Amino acid sequence: MSVETNTAGPTGRSEEETIRRILTSTGDTWAVVGLSTNTQRAAYGVAAVLQRFGKRIVPVHPKAETVHGERGYASLADIPFPVDVVDVFVNSEQAGGIADEAVKIGARAVWFQLGVVDDSAYTRTRAAGLDMIMDRCPAIEIPRLG
Repeated sequence: MSVETNTAGPTGRSEEETIRRILTSTGDTWAVVGLSTNTQRAAYGVAAVLQRFGKRIVPVHPKAETVHGERGYASLADIPFPVDVVDVFVNSEQAGGIADEAVKIGARAVWFQLGVVDDSAYTRTRAAGLDMIMDRCPAIEIPRLG
């Protein structure tokens, strides 16, 4: 991963500052890419944590299933309202394309989950003006906010 915890990036902001900003002030509508009704998948549990902390989750999965009471959509482009954060639960090979879609729909931030890393996508997304975090989990980070 090219951006390490507590180090200043090209903007002079640390990753910890970016995490805090995304979780507290970027907005409350989170598209969760890869979220389905499969309770055994990490996305299912993380989405529940996001809801408990006041975030509106929007499931994004080819099956477009309703999850945690929220209507699902097959793609980011299908969501008919603004999305603040795109939380990505797909493999690293697919994640860059999702980040590019997040830029196209006007999201304010992209969050790649644990194990999801794409340095090129990070560079493109940051160049487009979005905040971005890789290889971290908001369900772990939220309680750390204090």
